[in-house]
Amino acid sequence: METVKVSAADVKNLREATGAGMMDCKKALVEAGNDFDKAIDVLRKQGQKIAAKRADRDSTEGVAVTKINDDNTVGVAIVLACETDFVGKNDAFVALGSQFAEIALNHDSKESFLAADFGGMSVADKLVEQTGVIGEKLDITAFEKVEAAYVGAYTHIGKIAALVGLSAAVDNAEELSKDVAMQIASMGATTLSYKDFDPAFVAAETEARIAVIEKDNIELARLGKTLKNVPKYISMSQLTAEVLAQAEVDAKAELTAEGKPEKIWNKILPGKIERFIADNTTLDMEQCLLDQAFIKDDKKNVAQYVKTYGDVEVSTFKRVTLG
Repeated sequence: METVKVSAADVKNLREATGAGMMDCKKALVEAGNDFDKAIDVLRKQGQKIAAKRADRDSTEGVAVTKINDDNTVGVAIVLACETDFVGKNDAFVALGSQFAEIALNHDSKESFLAADFGGMSVADKLVEQTGVIGEKLDITAFEKVEAAYVGAYTHIGKIAALVGLSAAVDNAEELSKDVAMQIASMGATTLSYKDFDPAFVAAETEARIAVIEKDNIELARLGKTLKNVPKYISMSQLTAEVLAQAEVDAKAELTAEGKPEKIWNKILPGKIERFIADNTTLDMEQCLLDQAFIKDDKKNVAQYVKTYGDVEVSTFKRVTLG
């Protein structure tokens, strides 16, 4: 049987087109009778076999990538996932993630993105092909898109990415959006404001948190240590005018018991009410972006920081992460 002769140039071209190893490219060309297109199909089928074998593997490493259009009105964040940190840091893998994000920018859903063209095959097929090339399961585990008057982004060492939509393209919008996106990446907010919470969720979360603290206090009491404060509330959504009025009454009673002159109460009361609110809005500070302490200046919250840029608001945000 005549041996198929494969040139180094053909191997090089196939490698550049697919990213496969030199020997894999040579074997594919031999099997395909030196037909370039058939060789690509050979590599693709090889990838399908490997992908099928690794389908149940966890893809918890990879790279988080953002892309924003030229006029900063549309942004996308995706996670190209793999199995190991070694592959996730590989330059070619990171470049592939960037290529995918460029395509994702033109699609409104993950399904549409996966069906999009990537050099003559779909994005989904490219993932299968590269699974065969790399030898690890590849997947798109996150896809988020933001459209707004101004969109900014921040990526933290390729592991966490955040997009922020602003209501207006104000002066220094790039700085503002990056700072807020950094806040989102760092603190992991899940919603804009406490006003977005479902009352049933807040009630259930309050009950669960109180139960945890009371359980902890049993152990602390056994050890003779200071007990944790058991809050009545955990969100500003629970602090009605009546609740705040009662908090002021209680604060005044404390001042009276402490023997503080009534003439100085006005200097002390605001701080006590502020502390009461801080102690009883822990859920907001954890999950609500605008209510969180700003990471660059914890003397103000994010909403107050945004106001320093003028007539602009955070209209939306998205966050993606590995794992």
